Amino acid sequence: MHLRLKTKITLIMAFLVLAVVGVNSTLYVANLTRQVIRQANDRAQLVSRHVFFQAQNALSETAKSGQTPASSSPEDLRAYVQKSLDESAALTSSIEAEVGYSPLIYEVSITDVNGTVLVSSDASLPGKQTSGARTDLARLVSSSFVSQLRRLYGPPRAYEVDYPFQLGPPGNQVPFGAIRVAVQTGLLRSDITPALSSAALLALASIGISVFLAALVSSVSLAPLKSITAQLDRISKGEFDEKPLESGDEFGQVSTKISKIGMQLRGVREIFSTLRENLDQVLGGLDDGLLLFSLDGRAVMVSPAVERFLAMPSDHLLGRRAEDIFPPDHPVREAIKLRDGEFEPVEAAEVVLAGPDSPARRVGVTVQVIAEGETRMGALVTFTDLESRERISTQLQVSERLANLGRITAGVAHEVKNPLNSMRLWLENLKASLPEGETMPQQAVRVLDNEIDRLDTVVKRFLDFTRPPAMHQEETSLKDLLEDVLGVGKPQMDRANVKVEAHFANEVPPVLVDRQLLKQALMNLFLNAVEAMPGGGRLTVSLERRGETASIEIQDTGRGIPPEHTQRVFQLFFTTRPGGSGIGLATAFRTVQFLNGSIDFKSEVGRGTTFRIELPLARQAEPAQPRPRETGAAAVRNA
Repeated sequence: MHLRLKTKITLIMAFLVLAVVGVNSTLYVANLTRQVIRQANDRAQLVSRHVFFQAQNALSETAKSGQTPASSSPEDLRAYVQKSLDESAALTSSIEAEVGYSPLIYEVSITDVNGTVLVSSDASLPGKQTSGARTDLARLVSSSFVSQLRRLYGPPRAYEVDYPFQLGPPGNQVPFGAIRVAVQTGLLRSDITPALSSAALLALASIGISVFLAALVSSVSLAPLKSITAQLDRISKGEFDEKPLESGDEFGQVSTKISKIGMQLRGVREIFSTLRENLDQVLGGLDDGLLLFSLDGRAVMVSPAVERFLAMPSDHLLGRRAEDIFPPDHPVREAIKLRDGEFEPVEAAEVVLAGPDSPARRVGVTVQVIAEGETRMGALVTFTDLESRERISTQLQVSERLANLGRITAGVAHEVKNPLNSMRLWLENLKASLPEGETMPQQAVRVLDNEIDRLDTVVKRFLDFTRPPAMHQEETSLKDLLEDVLGVGKPQMDRANVKVEAHFANEVPPVLVDRQLLKQALMNLFLNAVEAMPGGGRLTVSLERRGETASIEIQDTGRGIPPEHTQRVFQLFFTTRPGGSGIGLATAFRTVQFLNGSIDFKSEVGRGTTFRIELPLARQAEPAQPRPRETGAAAVRNA
């Protein structure tokens, strides 16, 4: 962080004063802390000995009254001691007095050798087993000042002093338990905190006084720098026409030079602003991800599309080193040939990338080393979505084929329709001129008439396919539409022994589509799926939201599509089913294209086919772009 000279002088003086006051305050607080902890330790030891003395008196009083243990067993001995301690009013009063009048004592307890509490200042503890021995208070006394403060001002914690509780005459005593005197850090902290507060207030007051004096001195000595600073601020805001200070000393000379530099910066700023805007527009419109690295291996330019490949925001990548962006276990590390922070040229490499919420996809990677002469300047790493390019290329080819076929069929249909009309007219004349009693000519005329009708129907179908349909778009719930289509096709699916499973997400917003056209396209896909499962099977229909699109998946368990037919699936009149027209899938493809959506499929021979339709949500102002297809079976529920 860059600081002004005035601020530096002020801070240096403040830090010097703070250092002196801080050292003195620290020594004072350290001595006070050690003194309080030592006093607490001494007091706890004194209390433990006093309680032990009272406990011995309680046992003596019991013995004088003629009471003895029932036997020498540990259980009877413990019961005897427990009763003696419970009946001793002096012991109880002593324990309560120590806890009540000693601000540092937290708890006083007498336990047997097994850790069971016999008598305690805490009424809830007698008869309970202690959870474990607390830390010895002597350890806190012997620890460093920093450690003492950390423990005192950390979570509340109890330390204790243990005094052995033994039974029997002197020289023949048997360990029976212990007298535990606990001290809590919260009580110690309450004694030390006032001193810390005083030291802190003294430090703050010293800092305040030193800052005031330093500011006063620096303001007087560095007054000309304030005007120069204001001049630099104006230049940084773009006010380049300001005149320099009228002064003949060194400050005036510096101001004059700053003014000249500001005029030069004006032209550079205008050029840079124009270049930056153009570059941002270019990078924002690229589908490929670009990463430009400097000579020292830091990212100096990142296009927004990189986020789709590396699953990290582009602004988080700026300034980071290549080794941090591509660690050794990253799938791209080996492909870009990164060695010791330097890139090697890579013309074309292919890797598989998968994000936390996205499936694996094939990505092309290239590395161009930027050099001026023989001097390296940096490197440019480019990411390309290979699957997206191949999918777009396939869709363009299919669309182009359909368009070409449409133009051909439209021309052929018009050329055929005129002869058909002439043939129909002459056939009517021939029919009128034939004798009524001759069967063969009449039958031949009827056959010709039926064939002309059939040919005319085919020609009309050609014309209907090539002619853009009239669109009546409306906001439609895909969940309701899919349920409607499944309801219409349910009888045929039941006859084919096809079980339907559906998974419709409720949070999918409506889409803007022609309801009837989309309904017909979905019906074609459902019927094709049923016909692909002649022996029965399972039809899974899924609906979910993917970003700004609604995704429909239709999955069957049929024969699948052979690899040699995958490029021709959406071609008009292409079919592998006997008696099929080859129009259903082509019509579905055309409908989805008209609705600004995308349709794709994946298939495996013997395991089935999955068609996916993605449509932009109704709230979008522009058509949604196709998204990469995902793999894996969707979760389903019984329809």
